[in-house]
Amino acid sequence: MAKIIAVVTTEHEKVGGGAPIFIEPDEKAMQQTAFLLEKILDASAHDLKNGTIVIVNHH
Repeated sequence: MAKIIAVVTTEHEKVGGGAPIFIEPDEKAMQQTAFLLEKILDASAHDLKNGTIVIVNHH
């Protein structure tokens, strides 16, 4: 079963929950942070196309 392990967003008022939330000032910074987390956590980044990327562990 997949588990959301982090959220990267430019829209902090749209997200909440139990996973760590990384708030970035713009789209480029959001994508860079998501890419790094994806590699560090050995997980997958999924862009929700609304200013939010979720990092998911599919293992």
